[in-house]
Amino acid sequence: MAARIKKGDKVVVIAGRDKGKTGTVKLMMPKDDLAVVEGVNMVKRHTRQTAQTQGGIISKEATIHLSNIAIADPKTGKATRVGFKVLDDGRKVRFAKSSGDLIDG
Repeated sequence: MAARIKKGDKVVVIAGRDKGKTGTVKLMMPKDDLAVVEGVNMVKRHTRQTAQTQGGIISKEATIHLSNIAIADPKTGKATRVGFKVLDDGRKVRFAKSSGDLIDG
């Protein structure tokens, strides 16, 4: 199955405590159906001081399930579904179902 969401995509959270927030995908875990999105699903971690890092309470992004995020439409910025089509030159690209704009360019 082709990947509908990839690292670097602009996504919108469609469910959960961060519903409505947008961000960029930093990390994909396709085997677990999880992603890490910049600025979304922030959690606090209490970390011990080491030689390299300062100790204390650090905020970082936790993973979010792929069912709770959707690609942001390049035209409107709203959540959209993703379709695939093959261009004349033979490339398979993703497009936004709501506007028809190409996501891969």
